[in-house]
Amino acid sequence: MSDPVRSGGRRPAGRLEGDVLGVLWAAPGALTAAQVNEALPGELAYTTVMTILSRLYDKGMLTRQRLGRGYAYTPVRDEAEHTAEHMVSLLEHGSDRQAVLARFVSDLSLQDEQLLQQLLRGDQGQ
Repeated sequence: MSDPVRSGGRRPAGRLEGDVLGVLWAAPGALTAAQVNEALPGELAYTTVMTILSRLYDKGMLTRQRLGRGYAYTPVRDEAEHTAEHMVSLLEHGSDRQAVLARFVSDLSLQDEQLLQQLLRGDQGQ
């Protein structure tokens, strides 16, 4: 399957938001739109990155601080917290919670299943 960015196509909106969040999560501190744009793969217009950052800020997923004439952005939650909240949200909107959980557990690797068992027992040591 080809990469839509490399072949001149467009990324789906959700994927672009995820890519922007990924760049911000990997950064040691706040980033400007230009810094985010530079870190993203492919060629994106600066205005596109600004739009995505503004949307993420409006959704409450980013904070921003004034930096010169623009802003520097920081994620509100780390990647683990964001992913966990998304998983809980999906689970809450399903009609058969037990079936969803059973399917999720059955699709885990042996290592992830063992880790989940440790976490459920309250054993935080790895």
